[in-house]
Amino acid sequence: MHEAAVAQSLLTTILAEAKKQNATPVAAKISCGVLNAINDEILCFAFEAVAADTCCEGLKLEVEHKPLRGQCKSCDELFEFEICQPACSKCGSENFKLMADESLVLETIEFEVE
Repeated sequence: MHEAAVAQSLLTTILAEAKKQNATPVAAKISCGVLNAINDEILCFAFEAVAADTCCEGLKLEVEHKPLRGQCKSCDELFEFEICQPACSKCGSENFKLMADESLVLETIEFEVE
């Protein structure tokens, strides 16, 4: 269950930023690619567990999954890859390369100033 390690890393980063801002974090948003093996429910549960008794207790964690993208080798179009329609959305070519999946990124932290 690597969600626990991700949750701990997020907590460490959010706590450090909260200290710098001298504010209480109330919400955070992370993003990752669809192939990233993150289970949203398990991650949120793990985050709640590691955040207990810290200023992050009760923080709302949002997870956004970014779509997988492809690049057409015929017309050079960048498009969102659909597993049920593996073709370029512009020209219909099935000659494309899959782009790298998005990394896990802490996008935003929302603070409540005391």
